[in-house]
Amino acid sequence: MREILELSTGQREELVDITRQVTSAIHRLGVHDGVVHLYAQGATAALMIQENWDDSVPRDVVDLLQQHIPRGVWRHDAQDGNADSHLKAGIVGPSESIPVIAGQPGLSTWQGIFFCEFDGPRRRRTVVLSVTPLAG
Repeated sequence: MREILELSTGQREELVDITRQVTSAIHRLGVHDGVVHLYAQGATAALMIQENWDDSVPRDVVDLLQQHIPRGVWRHDAQDGNADSHLKAGIVGPSESIPVIAGQPGLSTWQGIFFCEFDGPRRRRTVVLSVTPLAG
């Protein structure tokens, strides 16, 4: 079972909470128990599970990555100026797997699923969502 989630981003670097879209897709696909696998398409995007209680933690993640992986100092910048975006996406990683428990993502109270934009803004970004139900 698979769906493509589409979203747009408004900043060059931001974390976008996609927890509701993932939960809605699980409900539409009718999976009660299993595993949901998410994959961010694009060489400058990633996925992360992080605290979603307020926006301070996602902003801190962006700030941390900007401090440690600055713009404009990498060889690939000579091609298209976004080497830092590729490096950030590679370090964070393009995928997450989450248990589905009683029809809900098996996240803790304060966790959320974030799409990480490192080369925006973009009108269209995609996340491939695949759900594998438990046999039984």
